[in-house]
Amino acid sequence: MLDLRTMAKRFIMNEGVKKLVDWKSLVQSIDESLSSLKPKSLRDSRRIELARHNLKEVKSHLRRANDRVATLEEQLRVLEENVKGKKDK
Repeated sequence: MLDLRTMAKRFIMNEGVKKLVDWKSLVQSIDESLSSLKPKSLRDSRRIELARHNLKEVKSHLRRANDRVATLEEQLRVLEENVKGKKDK
C-alpha cells in the first residue's frame, strides 16, 4: 500500500541534503578559468602558471585519494561479507 506520509517525509528530509559535487568538474572549471585569464604582466603570467601547476598537483593527489578510498571500500565490503558469513553459520 502506498504510504503518502512516509513519501512526504522522505521528500522533505532529503530536500536539505547537499548534492555531492564531482571534484573533476571543479578542477576542470578552475583550469578553464585560469586558461581564460589574460595576464598583463610577466608577474601575472607566472602566477597563473604556478596556479596551473598547483592545480595539476591537487588533481593528482585527489586521484590517488579516490583510488585509495575505492580500495578501502572494497576491503570493507569483503570484511563485512566475512562477518555476515560467520554470523550465518
